Amino acid sequence: MLLVEDDSALRTSLSSGLGERGHAVTSAITAMDALNRIVAHKPDIVVLDIGLPDLDGRELLRMLRAASRVPVIVATARGAEDEIVSVLDSGADDYVVKPFGVGQLDARIRAVLRRDGAGPGRPEVLVVGGLRMDPAARSATLDGTALDLNPREFDVLHYLAARAGQVVSKRELLTEVWQLPYGGADKTVDVHVSWLRRKLGETARDARYLHTVRGAGVLLTAPDDAGGR
Repeated sequence: MLLVEDDSALRTSLSSGLGERGHAVTSAITAMDALNRIVAHKPDIVVLDIGLPDLDGRELLRMLRAASRVPVIVATARGAEDEIVSVLDSGADDYVVKPFGVGQLDARIRAVLRRDGAGPGRPEVLVVGGLRMDPAARSATLDGTALDLNPREFDVLHYLAARAGQVVSKRELLTEVWQLPYGGADKTVDVHVSWLRRKLGETARDARYLHTVRGAGVLLTAPDDAGGR
């Protein structure tokens, strides 16, 4: 794993603690150093501090997402909901709010690696109608054509595909995909569902896969199974 942290004391403490828990840790102090190390060494996961000396961590995350799907956990000192939504929408897979312990960070690393398919066993490929999602490869196709999904779009669509035929509430999506407490962030879900519909070639009025169930949530189903809804 790559730890990107400019605070020397925290960097040393985390590197030591994570090493004792079985992680092979390399570290970077600046955004540019981090980019070089990610390209050269291809880590399994990145823990990224937002407050870097040469570049805002969110900007680094956007640059990274243009070239890599490596899982990223963002460390931030600001726990406000809008800050957390911002880093997750920039492409982070998870977040921790400072101060945090090595145990909490280790648990989040293991959870993200399980979701990403880097843990034991290969996660199941999901097929719903013409939609095929491979969580290990982080790839999705529709009728054989690759879908260009950003990390958060992939996570939302995969979560819904794993529950095809079930109505999933916005509260559940926020807590399970964004890992946010529910509190008026409905628009975050609505926007991502709208983006996904566009990439699936459908609209809310003429939905094929993604159906909004008023007052209940979102339903993903194969077009042939959507009759009468």
